[in-house]
Amino acid sequence: MSSRRTPLIPPRLRALLVRVPLLVPLVRLVRKSSSKDRHRLIILVVATLLVGVLDIQVSDHWFSPALLVPLMLIGGLQLRLRSLAILLCAVVASLLYMAVAGGVMRLGPGLIITVAFTAALAWIMARTRAKLGVQGLRGDAMLLELRDRLKRQSELPHLPKHWGGKVVLKQAGGSSFGGDFVVSVRQGDRVEIAVVDVSGKGVDAGTRALMLSGTFGGLLGSVDDFLHACNSYLHRQRGDEGFVTAAHLSLDLSTGEYVITSAGHPPVVKFDAGTGTWHVATAKGVVLGVVPDLHCEPDTGVLRKGDALMLYTDGLIEQPGRDIDAGLDRLLGEAERRLLPTGYREGARQIVNSMSAGHNDDCALVLIWRP
Repeated sequence: MSSRRTPLIPPRLRALLVRVPLLVPLVRLVRKSSSKDRHRLIILVVATLLVGVLDIQVSDHWFSPALLVPLMLIGGLQLRLRSLAILLCAVVASLLYMAVAGGVMRLGPGLIITVAFTAALAWIMARTRAKLGVQGLRGDAMLLELRDRLKRQSELPHLPKHWGGKVVLKQAGGSSFGGDFVVSVRQGDRVEIAVVDVSGKGVDAGTRALMLSGTFGGLLGSVDDFLHACNSYLHRQRGDEGFVTAAHLSLDLSTGEYVITSAGHPPVVKFDAGTGTWHVATAKGVVLGVVPDLHCEPDTGVLRKGDALMLYTDGLIEQPGRDIDAGLDRLLGEAERRLLPTGYREGARQIVNSMSAGHNDDCALVLIWRP
């Protein structure tokens, strides 16, 4: 005994639907979509067509054509490009029905422009998601997670009670991403800090900074010559990473002995509590990634009680039309005026705000002191 499954669509209705123009190709496109995408598409298409029907049959006050705008935005966030194209065709069909059944005058030029602009925006959103391979707002969530990781990586490790440290980052234009970043690590009594400046500013340099922060953070504390390892990595890269400068501090917390190395970076400055003055470190070297064999001239010393070290990026001392030496002199003047009366922790942010006022650039400052 054989049983035959009852068809979902009666034969006569199927024969009638086949004659509808473009209906069969649209159904085939929907079948090719993934199950989740297909379900979202069906719901949005049905809602779009219902807006057109209810606008004419029930009330244009409650079911305004403007309801098509959020439906298209949802489609731009949730649908694939092929499915979004089908949804936009349904939007056009719904508008045509409202124009034919209710009169062309009910669809003013403002509404048409709004719908066209929203459709273009939804298409751009869907195309961007297709390139990233993510759905919805997951791409934005990934960027936020990367930003938070970068911020956590910039935080100094826990220091003993007889040591103090402060990091201040300020990105160009108030952006969450920038070309200046800090990586640090502590292993026993030794702490290592690197301040890195990627060419460019704001979001343009932020993508390279995000990649390099992970790489440099992995190298810090894992190799004997940090800047040499960073230079070798950058020199092997095929893409143009632009100029990258860095200053590296290796500090022994038990003795206060330190070693400073620099690769094309602004000089580190030290506060000598014995004389009450700031001194410029002599460490220097070539910008990272330019030559295959990096040679740096280190600067060594000892931090005693009351001494401090300040690492920073060129955003604090470089301004158009102003000499770098003049900017460095001003930085040292601001340090004497703001750090000594208020203390290092409170004065660090004041220095960055004062030195960065009047120009738009990424800035980073790290202070290490021994109370």
